[in-house]
Amino acid sequence: MSNWVVNEGLSIIVILAWLALNGYLFWNFFLVYEEGERYIYSREIYGSALAWARAPAACLNFNCLLILLPVCRNLLSFLRGSSACCGRSIRRQLDRNLTFHKMVAWMIALHTTIHTVAHLFNVERLVDARAEGKNGTIQAVLSDLGDGNNETYLNFIRSKVPNPIGGLNAAFTFLAGLTGVVITLALILIITSSTKIIRRSYFEVFWYTHHLFVVFFIGLVIHGVGKIVRGQTRQSLLEHNPEKCIGNYTQWGQDPNCPIPQFSGNEPVTWKWVVAPMALYVIERLIRFWRSQQKVVITKVVTHPFKTIELQMKMKGFKMEVGQYVFVQCPAVSRLEWHPFTLTSAPEEDFFSIHIRIVGDWTEGLFKACGCDKTEFQEAWKLPKIAIDGPFGTASEDVFDYEVAMLVGAGIGVTPFASVLKSVWYKYCNNASTLRLKKIYFYWLCRDTHAFEWFADLLQSLETQMQDRNNADFLSYNIYLTGWDESQATAFSLHHDQDTDVITGLKQKTLYGRPNWENEFKNIGSAHSGSRVGVFLCGPESLAETLSKLCIANSSVDPRGVHFIFNKENF
Repeated sequence: MSNWVVNEGLSIIVILAWLALNGYLFWNFFLVYEEGERYIYSREIYGSALAWARAPAACLNFNCLLILLPVCRNLLSFLRGSSACCGRSIRRQLDRNLTFHKMVAWMIALHTTIHTVAHLFNVERLVDARAEGKNGTIQAVLSDLGDGNNETYLNFIRSKVPNPIGGLNAAFTFLAGLTGVVITLALILIITSSTKIIRRSYFEVFWYTHHLFVVFFIGLVIHGVGKIVRGQTRQSLLEHNPEKCIGNYTQWGQDPNCPIPQFSGNEPVTWKWVVAPMALYVIERLIRFWRSQQKVVITKVVTHPFKTIELQMKMKGFKMEVGQYVFVQCPAVSRLEWHPFTLTSAPEEDFFSIHIRIVGDWTEGLFKACGCDKTEFQEAWKLPKIAIDGPFGTASEDVFDYEVAMLVGAGIGVTPFASVLKSVWYKYCNNASTLRLKKIYFYWLCRDTHAFEWFADLLQSLETQMQDRNNADFLSYNIYLTGWDESQATAFSLHHDQDTDVITGLKQKTLYGRPNWENEFKNIGSAHSGSRVGVFLCGPESLAETLSKLCIANSSVDPRGVHFIFNKENF
């Protein structure tokens, strides 16, 4: 139970608190507009659609306050790396900020939909209230207010134009309608371009359309400037009691007890909700701009198999921790695009490096800009300029806080653990006695044999280092090949009896298929019955869900027993 609380409890508490605040705001504002005295006359022409429009608007403001916070990466990276202000459990919540970001985005989409649909009903009722056939009704009397002297209007539709022309006029001639159309279209583009298929196949589309959030927020702030949602003024309520005068609407202005009611619009408040996160975001962008202007020197470009290149770089004042990542921009490829890459170097090295797999237009452009497509070396080749923003904190920073660690990488997801394993190697070379980490279980799942080649050298160095220091049991690694053909299987079987693996050259033989995670967790739990085991994954969501459940299922209810703590890399 204690491990469940550590892993999931705080997340559930945060989500429940967020949902409760959304519910409180929705219900509170719904009652204000559905039952409030100031809006008795407003409801006569708006109906309940007024409350259904205003309640989600309050929730929309609240969620817009929250959604910008997770993208302030420098702030979160600072908090995540500061053990003084953030315990391990809190830092794990910061690692999950993008998941919460998605949840808030869907909540914004939901409230925007309710708000928009409710306003469509509002506009229809307001246009109909000005129609000729409504003469003599209370809706017509309320709608005609403002046409005479010393009157303020309630119905912002001032012309008697029937639907649908009247509705279109409201949408495109009023500031509220125009901004509503713009921010709705912006939100639709942002959400549809954020799907996994678009992000992975057309990253540029996702990147550019996601910046429409600037348009969305500007439109949202000025959306209420026109003050079209109106209610009776406080002063008018003292002179004109709507509960007593509503049945005497034909005598307003003639009956001294029922003077003509006066109305005013609500002051826009969205800016109060978003000014703080917008200020943080602007500061964040300024910091990132300043950091990106620092001079970066590419000291070495290494071409690895499986269409992977390694960039080794230096930058003044650059400090990193294991597993962190940076954003990279190459002006020769694109002046606007920034892409995240995990650092594969160790903090102990005098350079920092990233491994880039060539899978899209931007990486292909960088590949060519670095001259990696040339068949012959050209000494005069000039390496492109690179801008770096970062490093940013990730879950892998906590790996040395555990006595036992399970590192699980899938495909190119092995990159954070390259940094971890390199750092382990350096620490062992210098002073292994200071290392709290006593055992590493490393799992690498990959579909193609070529992907193993660039990482095998590091594992061979570690393997040799541990044997030389009589601690071969420190690192237990399992490499799984999840895809092969018949000819490869034949070659593997012919070389099975060799001392080293035919694929990697390591003493540990490559395994075929996928791990039996249930058995792996049980074996590790039995071997480390009183330890806290850090489980670190950089891989797909499906694998994350499996490992997260197994961490909970295989953790002891006894505080003195084994506890698996799940950590996942997020970008």
